[in-house]
Amino acid sequence: MTRILSALIVDDHAVVREGVSKALQLRIQCRVHHAASKAEALAQIAHINPELIIIDINLPDGNGLEIVSWARSLSKSIAIVVLSFNESDEYVLASMKAGASAFVQKSAPLNELMASIDHALASPRSFTARNIASALSRQGDRFGLSQRELQILSQLHRGCPLKELAHDNFIAESTLKTHLSKIYRKLGVKNRVQAIELAKKSGLIE
Repeated sequence: MTRILSALIVDDHAVVREGVSKALQLRIQCRVHHAASKAEALAQIAHINPELIIIDINLPDGNGLEIVSWARSLSKSIAIVVLSFNESDEYVLASMKAGASAFVQKSAPLNELMASIDHALASPRSFTARNIASALSRQGDRFGLSQRELQILSQLHRGCPLKELAHDNFIAESTLKTHLSKIYRKLGVKNRVQAIELAKKSGLIE
């Protein structure tokens, strides 16, 4: 029997919810639920335990990224795709820091959204966005951090073991330790705690 995936679409515009729902159901076997607000989304997540969430950032009663962070704290395997009209570095990086699997601009072609959903389902704890490389590059210029180093730095505050962090970034634990040594040197700190504190003060992470 084919497994039916449970999906939740969170957006205050009905036309967006319906459009994404139809496209999703044409691509995969899924049962789609809808929410038009933060309150509805939280209730739906608690009730249906979705495997995929597609969510707008700007909701009538709150910030969608708060839901992303909460959902990620509940499940490491849930696929989370953020939709937004705004594709600024701030929104993209905030989505990554919140624990989203992907960020897609609402004006993007439908195939880009579907590709992001595929990525999120296959690798929920990694992150993809069309302009993530340039966004990370601009953010890391201040300390001379590479894109890879900034991406790892943004994940340190999750507090997960190095083995798990390495797995999420598709690298060996020894390679991760090398990256961390370079990050600490560039930031002028001695350990993970100091790196997180400085990164927060500098606006590199939230």
